[in-house]
Amino acid sequence: MKHQITIEDTAEHYPCDEHESVLHGMARLGRRGIPLGCRGGGCGVCKVQVTQGSYEAKVMSQAHVSAEEQAQGMALACRIMPHSDLCLQVVGKMKKSVCGRAAPSAEEGGTEAAPARH
Repeated sequence: MKHQITIEDTAEHYPCDEHESVLHGMARLGRRGIPLGCRGGGCGVCKVQVTQGSYEAKVMSQAHVSAEEQAQGMALACRIMPHSDLCLQVVGKMKKSVCGRAAPSAEEGGTEAAPARH
């Protein structure tokens, strides 16, 4: 069954099968900087906080996500599979790659200051 994953930081969403990791689904966004090397929970780069929804969490390194953080919804995207639609925030080292590129520029209607007109 496919579930909708929403990245709150960018308002992007993508489908993710309940048998694949949230990171694997995120990779289909095609954005550079989404880490796909480790995929085993050892590097900690893909840290996210799930703010809504339920998921299955596989074993994660306590060096990257403590038991206390897990209780607050923190997880490694490579180690969780959705059981429902999820909303998440990117909090790991990939935040700049995922969130920085999605912000629109001033020409695209972003919030950067436009030059003054006289």
